[in-house]
Amino acid sequence: MSKLPTIKDLVNDVALYEQQDELSFLLNQEPPEKWVKTHPYIRSHRYVPIDKVEYLLRSIFKNNYKIEITNQGTSFNGVWVTTRLHYKDLITNEWKYHDGIGACELQTKKGSSPANLNDINNGALSMAFPIAKTLSLKDAADNLGRIFGSDLNRKDIIPVKTPESLLENSLEALQELFKNIDQTKMPPDDIINIERIIDQKETTSYRKAIVLIKKHSK
Repeated sequence: MSKLPTIKDLVNDVALYEQQDELSFLLNQEPPEKWVKTHPYIRSHRYVPIDKVEYLLRSIFKNNYKIEITNQGTSFNGVWVTTRLHYKDLITNEWKYHDGIGACELQTKKGSSPANLNDINNGALSMAFPIAKTLSLKDAADNLGRIFGSDLNRKDIIPVKTPESLLENSLEALQELFKNIDQTKMPPDDIINIERIIDQKETTSYRKAIVLIKKHSK
């Protein structure tokens, strides 16, 4: 029986594959516990507030996302809004989207039924639609990954595995490679830069240093 190819064998650009791997790892981290709130009315329901969701969108996608309201309406005693969250894939630069839906009950006079239009509070619609829009956006953002709060109320979830590309580009890997290379084959400036990266723990430069070492080790 012939050996099946690995995913890396099927992807021409290994660097592209590693970037996708690392982006997926980021998006599927659990949100910081201090961000997470418990719903005041829904028992044990945990969520990430909209200000944190918007902060994540701005921080991860910069200006490369936009929100489209695709539909809205009324149903029973409330209103609903559907939203489409457009975003540019950070790796492929292609525009993609996720859809969401949110609903909110109309506020009425105490003890009254929303079915009685005369008992609906003044301004109930103007408050309900923005809330429904917010819930719709959060519902759409959930599809991006766990960091947006998608799994906060799920009991059985698969743990996120650290991608191979991150392990390969760790400080330990850099130190091991640098220790074993014949430094006489490397320009002095490269050696100085790599020593600085290791000493100052410049995490964003680990990959660059590892690629440089491997280049001189050939």
